[in-house]
Amino acid sequence: MSWNKKWIAFRTILLKEVRRILRIWPQTLLPPVITMSLYFVIFGKMIGSRVGEMGGVPYMQFIVPGLIMMSIITNSYSNVVSSFFSAKFTSSIEELLVSPVSKHAILMGYISGGIFRGLAIGIIVSIVALFFTDLGIEHLFVTVFTVLGTSILFSLGGFINAVFARSFDDISIIPSFVLTPLTYLGGVFYSMENLSPFWQNISLLNPIVYMVNSFRYGILGYSDVNVWYSMAAIFVFCTVFYTIAYRLLSNGSRVRL
Repeated sequence: MSWNKKWIAFRTILLKEVRRILRIWPQTLLPPVITMSLYFVIFGKMIGSRVGEMGGVPYMQFIVPGLIMMSIITNSYSNVVSSFFSAKFTSSIEELLVSPVSKHAILMGYISGGIFRGLAIGIIVSIVALFFTDLGIEHLFVTVFTVLGTSILFSLGGFINAVFARSFDDISIIPSFVLTPLTYLGGVFYSMENLSPFWQNISLLNPIVYMVNSFRYGILGYSDVNVWYSMAAIFVFCTVFYTIAYRLLSNGSRVRL
C-alpha cells in the first residue's frame, strides 16, 4: 500500500473518531468538564483556602495541573477502549482487518482519536480553570511533550485493554481498579514533600506521579521528581505499548469476539 493510501485510511479512521466524539459531546466532553469544575470549587476554593500554599504556590494553583492531567489520562484511555471494543462487539473491525489497510494506519487512527479527546478535554478544563486561578506556562517544551506523551500512552493502554476485553464489564476493570487509584495517589492533590520517607518511596513506584509532576513543572516550574527522567520514561513506555498493541493487532487472535 502506498503512503498516500495509508494516509487516506488513517485520515478516514481519525475523522470517524472525531465525528463520533463531537456527535455525542454531552457524553464525551461535558461530564469530565463538570467533574473537574466541582473539583475546582470543592478542593480549590472551599478546602484550598484553609490549606494555604503548597509547593510555594496557592493550593488552588497547585492542584490545577494535576486535575488537567487527570482529565487527559482518563479521557484518552476511555475513548479508545470504548470505541475499539464497540468495533469488536459489532464485528465492524473485521471489515478493517480483511481490507488491505495497514495495521499501523488502523492503530494510529484509533490512537489519534483518543489523543484528540484527551487534548480537547484538557483545553476545555484549562479554560474553566482560568475562572478560578491564574495559569501560565513556565516550560513550553516540557508541557507539550508531557501532554502529548501521556495522551498517546493512555490511548495505547486503552487499545490494549480493548483487545483483551471479552465483554463491556472487562473494559471497566482497569479504569476502576488500577487507573483511578493510581491517579488519586499520583500527587494530584498533594506534594510528595508532605509524605513520610516510606510513602515517598512507595509513591515513586506509581507512574502517574511522574506525569503529573512533569506537567506541573511545565506549568508552574515545580516538581517533586526529576522531570527529564519522567519524560524519558514516558517515551520508553509509549514505544513499548505501541509495539505490544501493534503485535496484538497483527496477530488478530483476540481482536475478534
